Amino acid sequence: MTIPASIDEVQSQLADTGYVCGRALATVVFLSLRLGRPLFLEGEAGVGKTEIAKALALMLGRRLIRLQCYEGLDASSAVYEWNFPAQMIAIRTAEAQGGADRTALQTELFSKDFLIERPLLEAMRPDENGAPILLIDELDRTDEPFEAFLLEALSDFQVTIPEIGTIKAPEPPVVILTSNRTREVHDALKRRCLYHWVDYPDFEREVEILNARAPEVAEALSRQIVSFVQALRTEDLFKKPGVAETIDWAKCLLALDVIDLSPEVISDTLGAILKYQDDIAKIQGSEAKRLLDEASASLEPA
Repeated sequence: MTIPASIDEVQSQLADTGYVCGRALATVVFLSLRLGRPLFLEGEAGVGKTEIAKALALMLGRRLIRLQCYEGLDASSAVYEWNFPAQMIAIRTAEAQGGADRTALQTELFSKDFLIERPLLEAMRPDENGAPILLIDELDRTDEPFEAFLLEALSDFQVTIPEIGTIKAPEPPVVILTSNRTREVHDALKRRCLYHWVDYPDFEREVEILNARAPEVAEALSRQIVSFVQALRTEDLFKKPGVAETIDWAKCLLALDVIDLSPEVISDTLGAILKYQDDIAKIQGSEAKRLLDEASASLEPA
């Protein structure tokens, strides 16, 4: 599919994939696609940063390539590796046959036949459906040397393999970088990108998202769920629930045939929205009832 011609088209086509977003996010996505600039998304965990890449891949009919970042990730792990077991088998086979040409064998061992492509190299390859969506997820988990490497790779959209040479993307991939802001990402990398902070949605937007992702949930219960989760986010918690947790909780309640929230139901299912025992202990019992009362009161007509 071709790139949408307007911001409204971006919103509409993303909504068709089940991703509901505001105009500000749709604008920066549109500009990223139109200008060919990487898109850097920051925000709390569970607010939909990763999902935008998945939605874009569906919207454009392109392959999604994901590089999941972690502490200690280095350039070689992100770009390529050599298939050492296959290389050893080839060496032993050549030795068994005898009289192997060492120069020819070395050339063969470091050819594309023994190359294992990792996400960054995969994203540089041509694709008949168009340049892939490259998701570099949770960049803040890596360190500064990897950031520096990534800055160079995203500047020229090319990588170098010493044994083979430089591989340049015939068409730059659509790059989405995400960060949960556990640490600050260097300004030099941010300047290469268009930036957007993905915040928790307001009440009506979150209800709309829940309706899109869990349409089987009754409208009244959806509004109760969202109102309670938004009240929960105002509490002093170690980890506030994101939109992903709202959707998970709604599906859990649906599986339990719940038609109306109660303190007992909330206490029984808190593990779907809170992921730390201290947070769960803080909200159980009377606190759950208090928050439910507040949520219910906010839903009553003025």
